[in-house]
Amino acid sequence: MSKRETYSIEIAGVKRELPLFEIKPGLRIAILNILGDTELVQACAKGLANQIKNLAYDVIVTAEAKSIPLAHALSVETKKPYIVLRKMYKPYMGEALQAETLSITTGQPQMLILDEKDRELITGKNVLIVDDVISTGSTLQGMRMILDKAGASVAGEAAILTEGDRAQWMHIYSLGHLPLFTE
Repeated sequence: MSKRETYSIEIAGVKRELPLFEIKPGLRIAILNILGDTELVQACAKGLANQIKNLAYDVIVTAEAKSIPLAHALSVETKKPYIVLRKMYKPYMGEALQAETLSITTGQPQMLILDEKDRELITGKNVLIVDDVISTGSTLQGMRMILDKAGASVAGEAAILTEGDRAQWMHIYSLGHLPLFTE
């Protein structure tokens, strides 16, 4: 197996080497995968909690799956509940709300689903949207659509990292920025 090229980054005082993956000809992105990286997740939760300490919100919302540990750790830090928008409908979800988004990492459409029980937690509430990396904004758009359908207001948006056009993400609470790697 050949050695994969990486991008060095320090996030919330923690250094990591992010592997570069080609997502289409001539375009590579650095992949942040926080699943199982407790040290990084805890540091990021503390860093983001500090950035949003003056933000008025009631509930944290994230999309399945890689950002779930961050939402959980941020929930512990801020003592605010969190909910997860799922990618597949299950019968126990009842009268769920749905929105479609396009994933940059797979290039495929994906569904985001708000469980019926979670609708009650966010209706009429101010919500903080949380993601691991915000790149194209398609997941954000899908989350906003569901929250709007549920009657929730977006109080703010936060991510460990933004990626791509930095100016587009100036309103995002984040701990850093990733460049796009073009050839």
